[in-house]
Amino acid sequence: MTTKLLAARAARCLCAAGIAMLAASPGGVMAQPISPAEVLLFETDHLPRMQAPATLVYEFRKLSNVEPAFTDSVQLDVSRAKGQVHAALRFLTGARMHTLPDVDDAHGNPVLLGFLEHDIAEMRRLTGGSVTYFRKRIRMALANAAKVSPQRITYQGKTVEGKAVRIQPYLDDPMRARFENYVRKTYTFVLSDEVPGGIYQISTSLASTGAERPGTVVARAAAGGAPPGTAQPATAAPQGAAAGTAAAAAAPGAKPGTAASGQAKPGAGVTAPAGTAPGRTGPPGAAAATAQARPGAPGAAAPGAATPVIDETLTLVKVVSPQR
Repeated sequence: MTTKLLAARAARCLCAAGIAMLAASPGGVMAQPISPAEVLLFETDHLPRMQAPATLVYEFRKLSNVEPAFTDSVQLDVSRAKGQVHAALRFLTGARMHTLPDVDDAHGNPVLLGFLEHDIAEMRRLTGGSVTYFRKRIRMALANAAKVSPQRITYQGKTVEGKAVRIQPYLDDPMRARFENYVRKTYTFVLSDEVPGGIYQISTSLASTGAERPGTVVARAAAGGAPPGTAQPATAAPQGAAAGTAAAAAAPGAKPGTAASGQAKPGAGVTAPAGTAPGRTGPPGAAAATAQARPGAPGAAAPGAATPVIDETLTLVKVVSPQR
């Protein structure tokens, strides 16, 4: 089966058409009402109000103490023809690129699907678990346990009101023994009608306790010769930290489960975790780090091993309109 067909099938699993939640039970399958979180993410028209043609430019950042960190870009090309919006997503670049099919008559922002499919592929790579299982846990969390709260967003110097959706899909996972290192993984989605494309930021964090309170999300221009329009965490990394290094690398005396200095808190700025393209084995050293995290079952904590810190964040940086 081709990559595009697989991606299309994945899209049907997570898009608005398929998000009418099904709660599996021993007696069968029962449809549930769509939750407020699902409405915000999957039943809201994020794109039709955009001026088109235009390109939404996002920054993707990863911090980790088990794999090399990196910064990359995600671009969404939006055009309009015959009253319909066409969306083409380029999720990451080069060997990390995650291919998804173009969307005709697009309403929801495809970066949401791109981020989730990348994350699910990473969970499979790191733990050996099932893509279907991780997808199901995310859907169930959005349907049954998502927390929606007000969220102020600072975008290009202007503060606007938005909403944050937070879930912890694996916290009450009946199979948590297999994925013990990931049970507190927190997903945060920050949305606002006042930013182009509706979705401002998506992040995942293993360093989070899930107790973050609503605040202000800020993206600042990166210093030190970074390309124009790139974003910097609201809690900036220490000066002199090399970009692309494992910024959250475990240090002597570091407390297990704590984030490395320079890592922004989810919902408070730009953070980021493990991310390599689906189908890859990851960067050099990834296999050893992964093996360390699975003594008997994939994702289980090794005796005496440091708790993994893996954060990934996708943040809207700017909108580029074609020169006329």
